[in-house]
Amino acid sequence: MADRTKPMAGPNSHLEMGSLDGRSVLEFEDESLFSPRTMSIKNSSLDAAPHRSFYEAEEFGCKCIFSRTFNSIRRVMFSDKLNLLVPCGPLAIIVDTWTSHHVWVFFLSLLGIIPLAERLGWATEQLACFTGPTVGGLLNATFGNATELIISMYALNNGMIRVVQQSLLGSILSNMLLVLGCAFFGGGIVHSHKEQLFNKANAALNSGLLLMAVMGLLFPAVLHFTHTELHFGKSELALSRFSSCVMLVAYAAYLFFQLTSQKNLYSPVNEGDQTDGSSEEEETPEMSKWESIIWLAILTICISVLSEYLVNAIEGASVSMNIPVAFISVILLPIVGNAAEHAGAVMFAVKDKLDISLGVAIGSSTQISMFAIPFCVIVGWIIGRPMDLNFQLFETAVLFMTVLVVAVMLQEGTSNYFKGFMLLLCYLIVAASFFVHLDPKSIQDKPKSEGT
Repeated sequence: MADRTKPMAGPNSHLEMGSLDGRSVLEFEDESLFSPRTMSIKNSSLDAAPHRSFYEAEEFGCKCIFSRTFNSIRRVMFSDKLNLLVPCGPLAIIVDTWTSHHVWVFFLSLLGIIPLAERLGWATEQLACFTGPTVGGLLNATFGNATELIISMYALNNGMIRVVQQSLLGSILSNMLLVLGCAFFGGGIVHSHKEQLFNKANAALNSGLLLMAVMGLLFPAVLHFTHTELHFGKSELALSRFSSCVMLVAYAAYLFFQLTSQKNLYSPVNEGDQTDGSSEEEETPEMSKWESIIWLAILTICISVLSEYLVNAIEGASVSMNIPVAFISVILLPIVGNAAEHAGAVMFAVKDKLDISLGVAIGSSTQISMFAIPFCVIVGWIIGRPMDLNFQLFETAVLFMTVLVVAVMLQEGTSNYFKGFMLLLCYLIVAASFFVHLDPKSIQDKPKSEGT
């Protein structure tokens, strides 16, 4: 009996299901038009969908953008204790607007630029995470010098040629003696049980470029002080502009050589790490590439605004405090501008990555001497400011001796805390020398250039 009912039940059930399916389709079509129950089912299914409405999606997108922007601002502006100095920038603008206290404007601008320069270096490191080590090192050196270059452009536009020359010179001295000295000293103290190693070939290459820059600065000064110009007052300026073009070509060739022939120029080469067999941890970026680019633009604009107030207050602060303009330009301004390099070089040296520290300190000095100084000469030529490479005999002699001392320190390819301590003592001698150095051209330079 069961056997006979099975074949009959199959077709009947199939027919019944088919009729039910057909009926349900018809009923669904009818109910979809008239039945309130079906309308409620449709509404509930639409409510359960992820995209509920255009306005809700727009509100959700706005919330995401607001949350991401807030997190980005929090990471950049509230993640470092040094950012407590950021309000000094707006205070400098307020003091300059309502009072005439140049000293307060100068120091508030100086303090306001410090955290911005440090955050500029941090944003550059975030962007460098998306590039190779060579491009990353060049980015660090370039944006690390952005503060000095911005200050120099404002000073050059105001006709303060000696401030431009001395601030760029001071940046070279600060990088080679103070920044490198702190890196060697800090790394040597942490790794006192061994000598830290770095690539001698790369150090020798940068030392050669620095000596070439000294040559470009030395000959116009010698030509001026020996009174052997073919056309008095013109040959010195013409030689400076020609030498600047040659130095820019040499720096462009140096960049091409770095990007093509030396793929791992800024990669740390440390034999101790290779023997230990420990692999370096890869640093992960804290923000996206476009976030880094946007913050680089924002911070550069902020530094540009404060640099204008800083430059305008230099001479008034020098007179009020009875401090030579040369000391302010060579010592104080570069310390602020090199805040990012200073922190980065010491951090890498403590991590036993001396090649990166050298790439930041010596690479930055090379870029200023071979690019920033000649670039300012060419810009002055374009805008009608007679800036030349005659940095005067005293300044050129200080630079020459500094390059020699650092070249001797780097020739062995090893580092320890004593070498760093010697470089710091040399920087103290340089600072004391400029504190007692009287530069008669520094104050008279502005009206003289404006009259030309």
